Amino acid sequence: MRIGVPREIKANENRVALRPVGAEVLSRDGHEVWLECGAGEGSGFDDEAYALAGARLVDGPQELFAECEMILKVKEPLASEIEVIREGQIVFTYFHFAASRELTDGLIETGSVAIAYETVEEADGSLPLLVPMSEVAGRMAIQEGAKYLEKLMGGRGILLGGVPGTPPAEVVILGGGVVGTNAAKMAAGLGARVTILDISLDRLRYLEDVMPANVDCLFSDVHTIRDMLGRADLLVGAVLLPGAKAPNLVTREDLHQMKPGSVIVDVAVDQGGCIETCRPTTHEDPVFVVDGVVHYCVANMPGAVPRTSTIALTNATLPYARELAARGWRAACRDSEPLRLGLNVVAGEVTYPGVAEAFDLAYREPNEVLQ
Repeated sequence: MRIGVPREIKANENRVALRPVGAEVLSRDGHEVWLECGAGEGSGFDDEAYALAGARLVDGPQELFAECEMILKVKEPLASEIEVIREGQIVFTYFHFAASRELTDGLIETGSVAIAYETVEEADGSLPLLVPMSEVAGRMAIQEGAKYLEKLMGGRGILLGGVPGTPPAEVVILGGGVVGTNAAKMAAGLGARVTILDISLDRLRYLEDVMPANVDCLFSDVHTIRDMLGRADLLVGAVLLPGAKAPNLVTREDLHQMKPGSVIVDVAVDQGGCIETCRPTTHEDPVFVVDGVVHYCVANMPGAVPRTSTIALTNATLPYARELAARGWRAACRDSEPLRLGLNVVAGEVTYPGVAEAFDLAYREPNEVLQ
């Protein structure tokens, strides 16, 4: 199979979907790897390293999209890329369709096979291609939140962990999954007072056992959320419904409970966000203020640490990419439940229920398109 790796064009997105070692592995498997010149530079991988690994370097994305059977990316295709995606072409990347009707309609019109990293799901319910970036984003949420709590950045002027004789910051985390757990570890390690809210009692029991003494675990309901908003110096949105739009847990009206200069980091923003006042921002212009509350809503947070993020991501994606390349998408998805769950849009039809529900579109069972 001919596999194409374009340079990411989303603002300040420096990750790349394949490292030189991955290019070498796929080449040894008998595939052709085409890489757009400069695709790996943002992550510290130069063109020469890819050439030595057996990749063919091409100038610009046009030839790559025109000739390759499978496209490996990191972020969802933007308008200029959607225009050149071909019928029957496999596109394997993060899509987060439920957050964008425009993206969904665009991929439907291409007639391509859209396999989303974020909905590839193992038998135990884990999301192996989402976990690495969720780990990065969860840790970054505290790093960025601590920065924007500084007075010169618009925050309350609070040091996250405090010092002897002063109280630490109050960090409230909505969701105890991978993002929330990593955020809690970072915040607790810096000495903050942390509260995790989740609706799974089993998850709360687990977190209660493994978290340090400065982390409290509470059942999440509307009253508890409102109560915690008044205490929060830093609020982290870490709610995930795989493949579906995130629920709004904090309304515009609820925002009045928060203290002036407090900070929100909504990691769920690429799935629509779990705070009503959030909207996607970029690394160039990451924050805005609503009712005195600083909002950090960068939709590709791991893109700020591309070296770490690329290594973590490609460690997870390469085995699945090899399977798709070796067997073709139909056979690979027929025999692999995780990959079958990754099918979101196939030949103009929506094959993931969360996406269909988000926009009231017709849904077709993946098994039917695999016949």
